[in-house]
Amino acid sequence: MSEEFSNQPENEGAHAATTGPQLLLQQIYLKDCSFEAPAGPLITPGEWKPEFSLNLNTASREVGPETLEVVLTVRVEAKVGPKVAYLVELKQAGVFQIRNCGKDQLKQVVGSVCPTILFPYARAICSDLVTQGGFPQFLLPPVNFESLLDRHTTEADHATAN
Repeated sequence: MSEEFSNQPENEGAHAATTGPQLLLQQIYLKDCSFEAPAGPLITPGEWKPEFSLNLNTASREVGPETLEVVLTVRVEAKVGPKVAYLVELKQAGVFQIRNCGKDQLKQVVGSVCPTILFPYARAICSDLVTQGGFPQFLLPPVNFESLLDRHTTEADHATAN
């Protein structure tokens, strides 16, 4: 059995698929990473009831035609009382080729879709660093980047209106 393939689309739907928005993942990598445990040995197992703070940021820059590097920055701090048990800072990055997107679509892709792709990698690295630092396993909670982007956009629009 043989099949023939043509460069000509059979119907309008096939043409739309090649001209519609496209996101192509080129590479995922750890751009920067830091783990500190300033009070690690000073915290006894019985007092391990940490308070966590989590900060997430995204940034992007053009690295080629229709190609962006998107960086998800994660910062986790665990404190027991006034002592910092550990601090994890990492930058998980990816190179994405993004085609046929308008300005609003591009903002959505860079601010929501790309960080959603990068997040599981950052989550795994953070968990590994904490465990290798001698602390109980820590998993970053799930994050809805679309909701965060919408909230950020609403706050920015509100600030501009005032």
